[in-house]
Amino acid sequence: MKAYVVGGAVRDELLGLPVQDRDYVVVGATPEAMVAKGFIPVGKDFPVFLHPRTREEYALARTERKSGRGYKGFTVHAAPEVTLEEDLRRRDLTINAMAKDPDSGALIDPFGGKADLEQKVLRHVGEAFAEDPVRILRVARFAARFGFAVHPSTMALMRNMVGCGEADYLVPERVWQEFSKGLMEQHPERMLEVLVECGLQPKLLPGVDLDRKRYQGSLAVRHALLLWPLDARQVRAINLRLKVPNDVEQVSDVAARYRAFFSRKSPEAAEVLDFLKGADAFRRPERFGEIVEAARLAVPSFDASRVEAALRAAGAVDAAAIAKANAGGDIGRAIDEARLAAIARGA
Repeated sequence: MKAYVVGGAVRDELLGLPVQDRDYVVVGATPEAMVAKGFIPVGKDFPVFLHPRTREEYALARTERKSGRGYKGFTVHAAPEVTLEEDLRRRDLTINAMAKDPDSGALIDPFGGKADLEQKVLRHVGEAFAEDPVRILRVARFAARFGFAVHPSTMALMRNMVGCGEADYLVPERVWQEFSKGLMEQHPERMLEVLVECGLQPKLLPGVDLDRKRYQGSLAVRHALLLWPLDARQVRAINLRLKVPNDVEQVSDVAARYRAFFSRKSPEAAEVLDFLKGADAFRRPERFGEIVEAARLAVPSFDASRVEAALRAAGAVDAAAIAKANAGGDIGRAIDEARLAAIARGA
């Protein structure tokens, strides 16, 4: 039984980056032997264990054979006779298919991952790459993280996967998982460029362009910026297709509904109040802040300071006192009038 550090930890160490987590592959072991040594089984689809003390993940060396469509269409074989190289061969990119002997420090690099790191290129390990459409998104995400180029042979393979329909079996949850990570990387525009080049962008994000926005801020802000060229109907359709989480979806949805407002140079107090209410600014100031931040980045002429000042002025209105004074009357209208007057005074 022998354990090796594999994958991202080896890659990041070679790049001089902080190593957050270490994953291990165990060669020559059985599940029973792992349990006997105190490891805790946690894997559902294949044998993965937690170290009893460090809680780091240890997976038995395995191979995978294509047995159906999509990322779940695989038959896994984990056995003591599976070698380290066989386990590394099933991985997506050469830069992720390296291992390190924790005892000697020796690098095991059968597919040239170290050289690809030095050349700043993303290259698939083997033709089995084409069996899992999620790998297209992973390549795009790694391009966003490192700014690396995609090897021509890998790009050709990805185009073929899209063209033959394999990418049609992508599951929305997995798409969003990879895509949201890519949006938060250092070069999110590279992810979009890769998706355009391989032909997947029109399927996932129809109508989205590559205008190299300043992607910064929270995930919700970046997602709203990505969808900025689209109208409210298109935004809702993409959010539904990708099953975008509610907190992220709502920012892009509200931002889409108020596109015209953000472009007005001097909106009336009533328009400002309508935006504050539509953004639910009085109850959810943090979400309001994300909407305003996205608008500020997307529309240089948008006066974010004015709507922020309007929220402070309108928020200072004593809604409880107005409600008490108008018991039996139109309380909502009375509060709106007071807030409108407060905004107008501060304009």
